[in-house]
Amino acid sequence: MSIRVIVADDQEIARTGLTMILNAQPDIEVVGEAADGRRAVELARRLRPDVCLFDIRMPGLDGIEATRSLAGPNVDSPLAVVVITTFDLDEYIYAALRAGARGFLLKNAGADMLSHAVHAAANGDALIAPSITARLLEAFARTGSGSPPVRPIEVLTDREEQILVTVARGRTNNEIADEFHISLSTVKSHIASLMAKLGARNRVEIAMWAYETKRV
Repeated sequence: MSIRVIVADDQEIARTGLTMILNAQPDIEVVGEAADGRRAVELARRLRPDVCLFDIRMPGLDGIEATRSLAGPNVDSPLAVVVITTFDLDEYIYAALRAGARGFLLKNAGADMLSHAVHAAANGDALIAPSITARLLEAFARTGSGSPPVRPIEVLTDREEQILVTVARGRTNNEIADEFHISLSTVKSHIASLMAKLGARNRVEIAMWAYETKRV
């Protein structure tokens, strides 16, 4: 089955380009387009796509607020959102991921990276452009959320500590399975346990916690 995607960007040429790149993939289908954040949120709630691809700067409702509306902490059934922008600014990245985004890319990342990000988000993974991953997570560690990192409801096992670090370094489930010579289902089980123990909603929040607690 195809990965169903909504694309939102206020620039028609950018929206068209992103749509063409994604529709060229054999297993991705763009099912909706929007020129502003409010329309994007309306479409996403109606169509329930597998992935939302949002520009940050949009009229009416920007990509950060649109992301928070669909994937924020208070959303019962959050959608997967990947934020894409021309602006490589720490505050944008920070705000997007705090709002619940499952990926962050620059528009010059290329077709392959865009496809990888959509696939990762659809599979429950998180992909952040490699050029900004380390700087971003270090920024999380420095600024934090204004309160101490959460304490796990149970102590992490040695294996969970190892998995935690690989997630923070941006490894996919398949890469983690290969590294530790374990099955994909075992990796998923460890990550589900980490999310439960840390109260994390996704891999990005696991990675943030790893940096905030100086695991990485």
